[in-house]
Amino acid sequence: MNQNKLLEDIDLAALLCSRVCHDVISPVGAIANGLEVLEDEDDPEMRQIAFDLITQSAKSASAKLQFCRMAFGAAGSMGTLIDLGEAGDITTMFIGNEKISLKWNAPRVQRPKSEVKLLLNMVLMGMSSIPRGGEIIVEADENGFTVRAVGDRAKIPEKILAVMNGELEASELDARLVQVYYAMRLASEAVYGLTAEMSGDDVVFTGRSQAVAAPLQDIA
Repeated sequence: MNQNKLLEDIDLAALLCSRVCHDVISPVGAIANGLEVLEDEDDPEMRQIAFDLITQSAKSASAKLQFCRMAFGAAGSMGTLIDLGEAGDITTMFIGNEKISLKWNAPRVQRPKSEVKLLLNMVLMGMSSIPRGGEIIVEADENGFTVRAVGDRAKIPEKILAVMNGELEASELDARLVQVYYAMRLASEAVYGLTAEMSGDDVVFTGRSQAVAAPLQDIA
């Protein structure tokens, strides 16, 4: 990554916070709307609809916050390992089963935090490549990760490529594009190469280690 185009830490933190707020504002707003209905409505059917809305939205907000904590936050003390199986469970809850489905073909092993965070950010990039919906397929081995986005008119967004190629100035990044920028920073920290390409009709994001691979640690 071009060092001249690095964001100041305070700007990176601010944009990532904006991204998290953007992700959770919808379900939190729905919870607020459901509570308002409960306050003003006496009809049992309408109250049940409000209860269902609150329940579903609370689960959605929880899933989004758990995912954002692992993808963007510390997710525990610095320098720790993260279970890929746990990351898959959290990603499954985050994606849900409406427009996009997830196939998590990753072994239940522990990997360095920066690598797991990179993988989750690759999943977000894959989701951005199939706005009409489809399937995200995650593969992992000891040397890296592959995220395949399969869907109608799958395409690598031009802005994602621009960020990956270092073609945008730091001032051009917003709360949406900062996630791709952050993924590139994570790849640099993990000593990974991160690429995007079309494979037939699918979009494939690949993160491969450029360092000597460390032995995997199986989960007991």
